[in-house]
Amino acid sequence: MEEIQSQSDNYRSSSSSASSPASRVPSSNFFYLRKPGLHRQPISFEDSPEWDTDIDVRLEEGGDSINVATAPASPSLSKLNSGSLPSPPLPEGAVVARKNLGASIVWKDLTVTIKGKRKYSDKVVKSSSGYALPGTMTVIMGPAKSGKSTLLRAIAGRLHHSARMYGEVFVNGAKSRMCYGSYGFVERETALIGSLTVQEYLYYSALLQLPGFFCQKKSVVEDAIRAMSLSDYANKLIGGHCYFKGLPSGERRRVSIARELVMRPHILFIDEPLYHLDSVSALLMMVTLKKLASMGCTLIFTIYQSSTEVFGLFDRICLLSNGNTLFFGETLSCLQHFSNAGFPCPIMQSPSDHFLRAINTDFDRIIAMCKNWQDDHGDFSSVNMDTAVAIRTLEATYKSSANAAAVETMILRLTEREGPLLKSKGKASNATRIAVLTWRSLLTMSREWKYYWLRLILYMLLALCIGTVFSGLGHSLSSVVARVAAIFVFVSFTSLLSIAGVPALLNEIKIYACEESNRHSGALVFLLGQLLSSIPFLFLISISSSLVLYFLIGLQDEFSLLMYFVLNFFACLLVNEGLMLVITSLWQHVFWSVSTLVSIHVVMMLSAGYFRIRSVLPGPMWTYPVSYIAFHTYSIQGLLENEYLETSFDVGEVRSISGLQALRSAYDISPDSNSKWENLLVLFLMAIGYRILVFIVLHFRVGKNESILKFCRCNRDTDNPR
Repeated sequence: MEEIQSQSDNYRSSSSSASSPASRVPSSNFFYLRKPGLHRQPISFEDSPEWDTDIDVRLEEGGDSINVATAPASPSLSKLNSGSLPSPPLPEGAVVARKNLGASIVWKDLTVTIKGKRKYSDKVVKSSSGYALPGTMTVIMGPAKSGKSTLLRAIAGRLHHSARMYGEVFVNGAKSRMCYGSYGFVERETALIGSLTVQEYLYYSALLQLPGFFCQKKSVVEDAIRAMSLSDYANKLIGGHCYFKGLPSGERRRVSIARELVMRPHILFIDEPLYHLDSVSALLMMVTLKKLASMGCTLIFTIYQSSTEVFGLFDRICLLSNGNTLFFGETLSCLQHFSNAGFPCPIMQSPSDHFLRAINTDFDRIIAMCKNWQDDHGDFSSVNMDTAVAIRTLEATYKSSANAAAVETMILRLTEREGPLLKSKGKASNATRIAVLTWRSLLTMSREWKYYWLRLILYMLLALCIGTVFSGLGHSLSSVVARVAAIFVFVSFTSLLSIAGVPALLNEIKIYACEESNRHSGALVFLLGQLLSSIPFLFLISISSSLVLYFLIGLQDEFSLLMYFVLNFFACLLVNEGLMLVITSLWQHVFWSVSTLVSIHVVMMLSAGYFRIRSVLPGPMWTYPVSYIAFHTYSIQGLLENEYLETSFDVGEVRSISGLQALRSAYDISPDSNSKWENLLVLFLMAIGYRILVFIVLHFRVGKNESILKFCRCNRDTDNPR
């Protein structure tokens, strides 16, 4: 500690920063350095609340400012001359008592390691301790790669499978996992359905999450909309439709939070609520969250940087740097802690800017750049500070301060006896979820003209082009080869054209992954809902395209043969849709998914038996297994058998040959009259097989994370790493 003290005292203070009230002026330097000789003063924390405590919520009429009075009250940041939001006088009779619906959460000696090449060696979070109380907002702040999101995920039980967690997490004083619906988690980037309105999206989310009848969900959705101040946007599309503009980024972020509020959770975790928001939207977001906290919910979220006004709304702050906890406590106490450590915040400086500039190692590169300019810019030479020294100073000061002791005392009081256990609110049945997903997907398809209706138009245009190119073939023996080419081109090119639906499928998978992480959906539910919703659309494509092609190229005019043609092409589209789901769920990237699908289709087209008859294809690879894996083979063979098995052609005046013999030179088909139905059965089995493969991929990729979603085990004496 003496070494750190002596090293830090040698650095110069920038333009008398914060040395006296009269000298507190803005500085052009990047840091406000330590002023030697400052004392350390103890910082008091509030007492532990009782479990049955009510929260007095004072809502100011005609304004957005909110004061939450707990027992005892926390000091207000507005007492500082730091530019935070002032609170106008409260009108009489504006105090409304509300029941505390939140829950206290405590994390003690929490350490998270990431699996490296050999073992779990890289510590992302190091022995962090803290707590969050009902009716308050607790923020985890720090520079990039400081462990903010990892700590939030560790507390919420959402660590990646490559991470390992040590330490203890308590909910209402008990080591137990949080039940479904008792908490909500909002990712930094959430996938929303742009073709739905805000009210529709939240209503379908409520149907997926909550049990009960449909009519009971409307009040829940209305409450969530009011809680996030989305009443003016309730009937507007989220992401735009056709040429209509969607919601701004701030309102889209509110929608993602409102989706979790549908469950009315006790604890709400938010990863970067101000992500991609401007200063005005950020302030509106935090005021909204402050109102939400005033209703009793426990809010824990991460943040990188905030304005002075936003900083004044926080109740507690957990400051991290390189995984180390530099401070935990009230926001006012954090400012005093930095001042005690020798890094006072100037009056015109934003507190979060001051904190991050003092502990962000990336600013060392800026200092190095400034030193190269000191010949022309002499004022930059005063910036002479090692950030590592500041971090060690702040960490050592916090560990030896009364703040850390107060946190330990508070944690002990919150965990010495158990409070009420969080109970599960139940969930919607799988049958309800399948029905909701099916109807929601159908509604989405009806509005997504870019990926669905445009595909239908392209299919019909392609069928029209192929039909006009191969029109007027007749039924002579010479037309057999041309008709084989027409059917091959139709099946192959339409399957290749289906790749245009990859962006839509990718968006569905992203929405599924987001809902699955919060256990609002499941792999089987998603697959059945996606299959049932895609059947009408694919059948519409198959019957419209088949009718155009069938009569243009002059296939046999018989209703049963026409229906087989439509059914065969429909099965082909089902198989292709399943193949796209497999590749898209594996890559989850548009470019790589499209590239892989194009390559697979080209290989399947080469082995389908048109360019070279299957019986003479090289055996080790092209015949076995590629030609048997390619769905083009079964589709084309079934369509040709449907057209030629029961036909004959006259050769000369006295001789005739069957359609099977006429096809032998152009395509290899089976002489069995039931072969076309066997090929159709193979196509349907392949469609089912691909979706089983999708189920395995989705379950494997998301199931690993799902096993980590379990919170602390019910065994109170278990301290082994999880």
